[in-house]
Amino acid sequence: MPKRIFSGIQPSGEVHIGNYVGALRNWARLAAEYECIYCLVDYHAITAPYPPAMMPGRVHEAAVAVLSAGVDPARTILFLQSDVPEHTELAWVLASVTPLGALERMTQFKEKGAEQPSQNLGLLAYPVLQAADILLYKAELVPVGEDQVQHLELAREIARKFNAAFRPVFPEPQPLLTPTPRIMGVDGKTKMSKSRDNTIPMLDPPEAIWERLRTAVTDENRKRRSDPGNPDVCNIYTLHKAFSSAEEVEMVNRECRSAGIGCIDCKRLLHRNLTAELEPVRERAAELARRPERVREILDDGARRARAIASAVMEEVREAMGLRLPVKEPAGR
Repeated sequence: MPKRIFSGIQPSGEVHIGNYVGALRNWARLAAEYECIYCLVDYHAITAPYPPAMMPGRVHEAAVAVLSAGVDPARTILFLQSDVPEHTELAWVLASVTPLGALERMTQFKEKGAEQPSQNLGLLAYPVLQAADILLYKAELVPVGEDQVQHLELAREIARKFNAAFRPVFPEPQPLLTPTPRIMGVDGKTKMSKSRDNTIPMLDPPEAIWERLRTAVTDENRKRRSDPGNPDVCNIYTLHKAFSSAEEVEMVNRECRSAGIGCIDCKRLLHRNLTAELEPVRERAAELARRPERVREILDDGARRARAIASAVMEEVREAMGLRLPVKEPAGR
């Protein structure tokens, strides 16, 4: 049997090319080799302030982005987290074996907490729900970038603690590191993030993508066209690694260092390659936009299939914890 993978994406706004390169493109490829379960993690998205009226649209947009990126619902399970209540049930169970200190040390809790006027329990317990998402399906592998390895290690620790306290139920999920480098925003300073408004939306038309690329920060030490550049500190070069051929990446590296090409030329080449790859993605998204009922059908079917797995695992969890009354033997035996 192929190994099982679990991964999720937040429906927290417009999906950008950082999401596409770091997750969605990889999700589509993994289905050829693994049993894949993918989730729109809307309960994770509510740990930060959001307009409730916009959440249904964000869920729909996230589903369209996943499907248009090439994820095939016939070969994978794609569902909405809140449609499978076992996620939050298991999160509460796992909270009982999770050390508080481990949660307080999470880098993401510190970073996200600093961005909010007050910190909430949901933000602190975010990694526990994340562990529940993974362990609920006994996933063996989780595709992650380097910035998520810390959360996955905590999920492994939680699985160990549960198994030791009760009985072995959960495998310890292993990281499946994605080959994609960390995608920085167009500001060139921080990771591409909707909250920082430094993204390139995945489904934007070519002209809108060009406006974002045209003004994107490159090597700030390169003041003039004739100055040699350093691709190692330039996010445009990082994006070339994701969207350009190996020969083009080598050329950009060489010509930038020798001032053979300028930043605007480098951006034009990237724009050509990026828009060419995203054109069929936009076409699939446009087709799905005309059939919103199809998106809902896919999520409903995915939730049904996910619950078949999740309910069985939760029954195993309850039995392991002694949360089931003993069955009385019939009289006469």
